Amino acid sequence: MTDTPENGAAAAAAPAAAQINNRVLAQYIRDMSFENILAQKGVTGDAQPEIQVQVNLDARKRKAENQFEIITKLNITSKTKEKGEPLFVLEIEYAGVFQVEGVPEDQMHPYLLIECPRITFPFLRRIVSDVTRDGGFPPLNLETIDFLALYRSELARRAEVEKPNDTVN
Repeated sequence: MTDTPENGAAAAAAPAAAQINNRVLAQYIRDMSFENILAQKGVTGDAQPEIQVQVNLDARKRKAENQFEIITKLNITSKTKEKGEPLFVLEIEYAGVFQVEGVPEDQMHPYLLIECPRITFPFLRRIVSDVTRDGGFPPLNLETIDFLALYRSELARRAEVEKPNDTVN
């Protein structure tokens, strides 16, 4: 009997699709600053906080083959709802070093800026909670960040900036 597509032997011998392999090699705080403005200046009245979180992502190729450093940058400000007086500011850059293989080149950029931050985010969330608690505030438990929506939003923002200005006279 010969190998034909009908008997399935040839299909079994066909090479499998490339499998994605993603390993976290390291995670660390690249930079962090916490400023407790409430303790420095004091705030009058009931200090109901209003929290604002800005997220930025950066991906860098490392010298080693298939290694990338992904940096999640958070800028968190807390102000009073009533008067807008600042309570605290937390700026943190949290990095993960990843060994990524099997991702097609045209999909690498979104993979690095969506999947990799998803992996490191729980650790970053814990650090933010600990730092705000240790800074004299209730622990700040960040909501889960939708990195896919963040990526799409950044693509749309860049497309808008790069659009030629069409003016009609």
